[in-house]
Amino acid sequence: MTQHNDTINEDFTDIQPYDDTQFIDKMATLVREPGFEHAVRYIMPDVDYNAFVQNLLSIKTQNEFQTKVMAPFLEMLVARTTDGLSFSGAENYEAGTCSTFITNHRDIVLDASFLNVCLYRNNLPLTEVAIGNNLLIYDWITDLVKLNRSFIVKRDTGVREALAAARHLSAYIHHAILDKHQSVWIAQREGRAKDSNDRTQESVVKMLSLAGGGDSRDNLMTIRLTPVSISYEYDPNDYLKVREFLLRRRDPDYKKTQRDDLFSMETGLLGHKGRVHFHLGACINPELEKEHTDNRTEIVRHACTTLDRSIHCGYRIFPCNYIAFDLDNGTAEYHHEYTDADVVRFEDYITSQLAKVDVPDITDDERSFMRATMLHMYANPLKNQIASRDCSSAR
Repeated sequence: MTQHNDTINEDFTDIQPYDDTQFIDKMATLVREPGFEHAVRYIMPDVDYNAFVQNLLSIKTQNEFQTKVMAPFLEMLVARTTDGLSFSGAENYEAGTCSTFITNHRDIVLDASFLNVCLYRNNLPLTEVAIGNNLLIYDWITDLVKLNRSFIVKRDTGVREALAAARHLSAYIHHAILDKHQSVWIAQREGRAKDSNDRTQESVVKMLSLAGGGDSRDNLMTIRLTPVSISYEYDPNDYLKVREFLLRRRDPDYKKTQRDDLFSMETGLLGHKGRVHFHLGACINPELEKEHTDNRTEIVRHACTTLDRSIHCGYRIFPCNYIAFDLDNGTAEYHHEYTDADVVRFEDYITSQLAKVDVPDITDDERSFMRATMLHMYANPLKNQIASRDCSSAR
């Protein structure tokens, strides 16, 4: 495999993170924003904001910001909102390499943040993070994420500009890995899988294959696609996803508002998640090498299938997943994986979450639909893991 670098002279100012030469000025602008102050006080009610600002203004580099501010903040979130964050697969990390980490999409903010906590705890290099510009509702949010080593995915382009934006993004990711020697994170699809039925979008892999100067396989292998599985015992946004399914069932043209996205971000950040587990899979380059074809569509499809299988096999399955699977299928196939107390706890949890769905005039039929939707959400990780294991054993 030949590494091509045709991106080094491209201008990425519009999407790349701020560098250390911009850091002090951009931070000084950020801390003057009323919206930033409101967000900090909302997430940390007991904060001494003036002291917090002075601490931020004393920081000179991006790395210092991530290790001295973001790492302790995220560890505080782990302690406050989870029953533990665990990590496996560190043996799959190849020292001296940079990768494109691709994960299933569970939480708007925390997917990449918790991955970086896991890497930091294991003394592994942190990643740059892809974030959609649909979430950058205010200028100060853009400044905050670009200070925190995030790069921008443009999602509001017209059809004509979409290919140029995809090529530009692909070029930046290749540039980050080959020139900056910086790993990156990107979700396997645009938007979260509302029902936890995780599948890699072919358009994401096609985008990644656009830059690099070689053929599609060469371009993908250069940036080392590496799957990571994210497992949440409980999803704080589950009832909001059920609400969205219900409203879309009533009106197929229903669309969320920016306020809905902001509330999802807040709920995901501060809501209880139970146990959270990240599993680092192996780089899929050996699988890509086995695909003896130059057909771009087949190469992309094979990459997606390989990523999906690895992500599904890497899930940590919790008692609630086994219970949801059995309830969803009307069986007791996995009864040995949970207790009667676990069932009562999960049933109570579902009832309490569905009670939060603030939609008027819900019918009995819609209540049944909502319950079934939530059961699917918690059963699908196990369902996909079973199918992927069967796939693997049959190969």
